[in-house]
Amino acid sequence: MVSYLDVDDDLLFPDSDGQPMADNTEQYEWIVKIKENLEIIFADDPKVFIAGDLLWYPLRSTLVSPVAPDVMVAFGRPKGRRGSYRQWQEENIAPQVVFEILSPKNTKAEMSRKLEFYD
Repeated sequence: MVSYLDVDDDLLFPDSDGQPMADNTEQYEWIVKIKENLEIIFADDPKVFIAGDLLWYPLRSTLVSPVAPDVMVAFGRPKGRRGSYRQWQEENIAPQVVFEILSPKNTKAEMSRKLEFYD
C-alpha cells in the first residue's frame, strides 16, 4: 500500500487543471482589476497572499477536488510565488476571501458547488 508520504505532492496535486482562466474578455478584465487593486491595497502588508486563478487544495487528499477561485485572499500567509495553494503547506490557513466573476457559461449547479466548497 502506498501512502501519501511516499508520493511526491507535485504528482498528486498538479499546479494546473487545464481550464482557461476566463471565458471572455469582460470576465478577464474584472478578474485582473480585482486582483491588482487588492495587490495595491495590501502592498505594504507582507502577510497577505493574493492570487488569481490559482488551484486551491484544501486537504492533502485526492478525494477532494481543488477549486481555482477567480481571485482569492489569504490573510496571515506571506506573499510569494506558488504553483498552487496547498492548504496543508500554508499552516492550514484557508483563503478567507474569494471572488468568482460570473460568465454566461457558469451554471447554477457549478456556482452552488463552489459555494459549498468555499463554505
